[in-house]
Amino acid sequence: MANPLGGLLLRLAALLFFFRSCQAKTVTYDFNVTWVIANPDGLFDRKVVGINGQWPLPTIEVDKGDQLVVNMYNGLGDKSTSIHFHGMFQNGTNNMDGPSMVTQCPIPPGNSFTYNFTVNQNGTYWYHCHTDYCYPDGYRQALIVHDTESYFHDMYDEEFVLTMSDWYHTLVEDIAPHFITLANPTGAEPIPQAFLVNDTMNTSIPVKPGKTYLLRLINVSAFVAQYFYIEDHTFKIVEIDGVYVDAAEADTLYLGVAQRYSILVTMKNSTEKNYPIVTVADSVLLDVIPSDLQLNYTNWLEYNADAAHPQAVMTVDTSSDLVPFDDITLVPHDRMELLPDADLTVELTVMMADLDNGASYAFFNNISYTKPKVPTLYTVMSSGNLSTNAEIYGEFTHSVVLGHNQIVDVVLNNGDTGSHPFHLHGHNFQLLHREPSYGAHFYDYASASTPPLTYDPSDHAAFPPYPARRDTFVAPPHGNFVIRFVADNPGVWFFHCHIDWHLAQGLGMLMIEAPTQMQERMTIPEGAYDTCRAAGVAYEGNAAANTEDFLDLSGQNKQVAWLPAGFTAKGIVAMVFSCVSAFLGMAFISFYGATGIQSKKPEAEGENQEGSAPTDSQRLSL
Repeated sequence: MANPLGGLLLRLAALLFFFRSCQAKTVTYDFNVTWVIANPDGLFDRKVVGINGQWPLPTIEVDKGDQLVVNMYNGLGDKSTSIHFHGMFQNGTNNMDGPSMVTQCPIPPGNSFTYNFTVNQNGTYWYHCHTDYCYPDGYRQALIVHDTESYFHDMYDEEFVLTMSDWYHTLVEDIAPHFITLANPTGAEPIPQAFLVNDTMNTSIPVKPGKTYLLRLINVSAFVAQYFYIEDHTFKIVEIDGVYVDAAEADTLYLGVAQRYSILVTMKNSTEKNYPIVTVADSVLLDVIPSDLQLNYTNWLEYNADAAHPQAVMTVDTSSDLVPFDDITLVPHDRMELLPDADLTVELTVMMADLDNGASYAFFNNISYTKPKVPTLYTVMSSGNLSTNAEIYGEFTHSVVLGHNQIVDVVLNNGDTGSHPFHLHGHNFQLLHREPSYGAHFYDYASASTPPLTYDPSDHAAFPPYPARRDTFVAPPHGNFVIRFVADNPGVWFFHCHIDWHLAQGLGMLMIEAPTQMQERMTIPEGAYDTCRAAGVAYEGNAAANTEDFLDLSGQNKQVAWLPAGFTAKGIVAMVFSCVSAFLGMAFISFYGATGIQSKKPEAEGENQEGSAPTDSQRLSL
């Protein structure tokens, strides 16, 4: 017998869905991406990537359920580009995700691309370029999805967005040649010249006594994590990476690159003074701290425009002494339970090492991500019944094929002495375990002399019954973490470190999720293939662009070969300085030989010619 109550509930749900669909709208942005000149720290004019002739870039704002359309024209003239809408699930629209050579071809200068997808999410996100390493040149900004049905919607009076970023005076095109190179065998990341809030400095947020404000915090940096606090104020965390959480009181946050928080801050009932909003760069990430690099910056909650705007008073010696709130302890407001035990466990070990060219690269399980010759999504779509065979996606994309609706654990052991913010496209994931946790012991293993702390599946604390969820999670130095998600979103999804320099070094891999369902449900617009034709990039075939035999990977892009046994980073450094010394020695010989100093023996003239400084080709063989 049919259940009349159940039928009524179904009809009500359908009616509610119809009502929401009628409310949804199409939000369109037209972006002409060009170079502009900016000087946000007041120290140096430089080219940055602007949109419609302006920088900072426009914030994208939509309501939950809206259709978002971004018509992008690449007017840079000298660089290809793309847009990744960070944190958007792109359910059914994987081809709109944006990373070049993963879900699309790079968009060459003079060409356009239309991103079009439905936003069935809520919360705080951002967008940025995802072609090579390009967003350090300023191509990044907030994307906000408003939701009038959030449980805290009536708990605040006004909202503000605060982006945090590191800032370089040098264009990426000028930094890159000196980063992954023989001259930098330790892989030391480029040091920024400043740190910004909302792409500027000395920002005041006007507030009123007794009012409550929602602050949306986003770290859009290329490299450096940030601590955040407000002097003499606490706040309540209500969202992380688009996931609403039960309000949790805190006074200090740590935002790894790409992480987001929304917090509620209630103002004091006084206008006597203004209070510093403090951001502190995580100095542990920096190999060198130049004497002129300021690590902590002050902006203000401005209660009184006429009152003093004091600089923050640091109460700790170093940034690592700050103790932030531990995100793994947050409870999702929807009470989504711990997913069942994993059907598949992906075990990853992070490592940084030199390869045969003497430069430093990054690895998951000894594989440094190397882009294929065909965007991996297009390999899926053109491979027929071979789509479930990971081999066709290339050895150096480190692709893992996931079955539809599989429960997947990622167990990550960090063999590096630096922390890494790892981001999974297309999903948020449950935070099951991290060791060591945020707090006093987070940096205990950040030393080459301290062995890495490897995850032990038989010896760990119980996983939380309602795990926190987010899309970017920080792995501690020489520590580990475990995350879990359900493969319910067919697509090709990048999993990578969001420190842009580390992704350039190869710290990434691909999750090929439900490829059979992708072929059944997805269609690539012809305009996307036109982009490939304009870029001169193949859009059919395996990772080697072979359309005849998908199992023949001859000609695939490969990572640089491994160093011969016995070479170390110290050895490489010694070799570099030996070569430099040799070149200088030859230069001095050449210089003094050219000054006209003559030997007492005439017959020595021929000997000098035979013993002259080596040619360029001889130098290269030293």
